[in-house]
Amino acid sequence: MTVLLIALGAAVGAPTRYLTDRWLQSTRGTGFPWGTFTVNVAASFVLGLVLGGPAPHAVVLAVGVGFCGSLSTWSTLAYETVRLTHERARTASVMNVVASTLAGLGAAGLGLALSTVLWR
Repeated sequence: MTVLLIALGAAVGAPTRYLTDRWLQSTRGTGFPWGTFTVNVAASFVLGLVLGGPAPHAVVLAVGVGFCGSLSTWSTLAYETVRLTHERARTASVMNVVASTLAGLGAAGLGLALSTVLWR
């Protein structure tokens, strides 16, 4: 049952990541990876929200592990950072890492804080 719950969450998270990335990249038209940044921050927020509340274990598996795990894409963050560096967009490269890390941690903290208010 554990694997099924994770797979169900991932089946929603992965297409959401792809569609969000494509949509943001087509509307922004910049070299900065806004799609990856957005899905990583969103997944961090949702994970903080889920783990901070009294969520049943099944929800943690489906949403926290499956959905958030497939929505976030830190390996793509690494790839895009290297790509920006190779394109000599060093400022964007550094900002990608710094902003993604700080925003992700902030979003997780915000989700955790919000869950404390909502569920307790």
